[in-house]
Amino acid sequence: MSQPLNRLISLHPEYQWLDSALGRYLQQEEQALYDQAVVDLFGFNALQVGCLQMDLLRNSRIAHRYKSTEYVSSPEFTHLYCSDDFLPIADASLDLLILPHRLEFSERPHQTLREAERVMMPEGHLLISGFNPLSLWGVALFFRNLLHKQGATVKPFPWSGSFIGLGRLKDWLALLGFEVVSVEMCCHIPPLEQEPWHHRFGFMHKLGAKWFSAIGGVYFIVAKKRVVGMTPLKPNWKTVPLKSPLIARPTQRKPSQREHSN
Repeated sequence: MSQPLNRLISLHPEYQWLDSALGRYLQQEEQALYDQAVVDLFGFNALQVGCLQMDLLRNSRIAHRYKSTEYVSSPEFTHLYCSDDFLPIADASLDLLILPHRLEFSERPHQTLREAERVMMPEGHLLISGFNPLSLWGVALFFRNLLHKQGATVKPFPWSGSFIGLGRLKDWLALLGFEVVSVEMCCHIPPLEQEPWHHRFGFMHKLGAKWFSAIGGVYFIVAKKRVVGMTPLKPNWKTVPLKSPLIARPTQRKPSQREHSN
C-alpha cells in the first residue's frame, strides 16, 4: 500500500472502515454500479464528494473530473476541501454530482441536497448511494443502537450514521425538482466483519439480487435535475418537414401580359 494511501486511511474512521473486509466488499459492489452509470453521462464538469478511496468517476468521459472532502488529506486524492452542505461552486456549473454515503453522515442532509440542486446544471445528473434501513444492514444498526443506549458499546463507522429510507429520500428529491431515473440495490450479504463469513453467505448475493433486491444493504439512485417550465423538444419524424423560405425551389413561370400581346 502506498504511503499517501496510508496517510489517507489514518485520517478518519470512514477510510479505516473502507479498508476492512466489509468495507472492501461494499467498495466492490458500489464501484460496479457507478462504473456502469457514469459511462453514458456527458457534460463538462463532474464532482465526487467523499469516499476518496474509490475512484467513482474513473469510467466517466466528462473532461473535468474533481473530488472533494471535508477532511484535510493528501493532495494526491482530492481537489477541494469543503463541507457537503456548503459547496464553493458557482450555481448551475456541474453536469454530474456524486454523493456516496454523504447524506446519512451529513449534519444537515436537507441542506446537502439543496446545495446539490443549486450547483447542478439543468438536466444534470445526481448519483447517490446510501445504506438501506430496511435490510440486514438496517437490522444491524438497530441492535447497535440498542447496545449504545445501554452504554455497552460505542458505535463505530458506518453505524454512527443516520440511515435514510429510500422512500423518504425520493420525496426529498421530488421536492427539489429531481426526477428519479433509476434505483438499484446491492450488498445483500449480511454485514459481517470477517471475510470467511462473506464466502459462506455468498449464495445470498445471487439469491437476493434476483428475488429480494428491495432489501439490499445499499441503494443506488440516479436522478436528473428538472427545471419547471423547461420542456425538452423531440423531433416528430412522422410529419412533413417545414419548407424554409431561404431555400430556392423551382417554380412554374407564368407568362406576362406583354408576352400575351405579342
